Amino acid sequence: MSGLTDKVVVVTGAAQGTGRAHCERFAQEGADVIALDTDTATADLSATAALVERHGRRCITATADIRDGDEMTAAIDQGVEELGRLDVIVANAGIHATGAPTWEITEEAWHGTLDVNLTGTWHTVKAGVPHIGAEGGSVVIISSTNGLRGTANSAHYTASKHAVVGLARSLANELGAHQIRVNTVHPGAVGTAMVLNEATFRRLRPDLERPTAEDAAEVLRARNLLPVAWVEPVDVANAVVFLASDEARYITGTQLVVDAGLTQRTT
Repeated sequence: MSGLTDKVVVVTGAAQGTGRAHCERFAQEGADVIALDTDTATADLSATAALVERHGRRCITATADIRDGDEMTAAIDQGVEELGRLDVIVANAGIHATGAPTWEITEEAWHGTLDVNLTGTWHTVKAGVPHIGAEGGSVVIISSTNGLRGTANSAHYTASKHAVVGLARSLANELGAHQIRVNTVHPGAVGTAMVLNEATFRRLRPDLERPTAEDAAEVLRARNLLPVAWVEPVDVANAVVFLASDEARYITGTQLVVDAGLTQRTT
């Protein structure tokens, strides 16, 4: 991708999974990285930094709770001070709380999900945008296929992922005059710990006492147009890097879906 050499990108939720994949793909394209995650992920952040540095790029790591605007501002300020600029914001961090019918979702689960997925994304953009220079840049917010459609037993998650689309659309209107583009990426199931865990396997295959990943894959594969159960983290990262690159220089306010055809098949 063109236009990313020597640029600086901040990625939240960078310690593992798709966040780590974003960091490595940007490094492969010649960018330096500010990698942020929680204070429980220090070792994994170090592993992400090692991957970035293996490609000859710099990586500044910092811990911050995205629910805390002051912490996010301090972490991004520190990274920009060390790397000298900011060009791309990838608001990747998010959670998927245990599902339940809407009327059974607890106050804790509702507010916890919205605080991370929506307010945390707002904090990330609010802290990062003032650092983007006059030449412009790109903001990419990670939503979900649940940001485009509704599913049962996930009202808190679905509401949060729809909400960040509205946030992105407002930002695109506000920032276009400053040559800053804003888009959302909507993954389906991704082969990370958020999907590949026992709780998800049991939810997908309640008919089995001890379902495995392959048992769950049968259900997920049947939902997609393409014959795969899930996409890989790098597939999402490729979409993010494209939206940040010059190849997408006139793309803003859009939603890019990476779901192996899940949304088309189920809506």
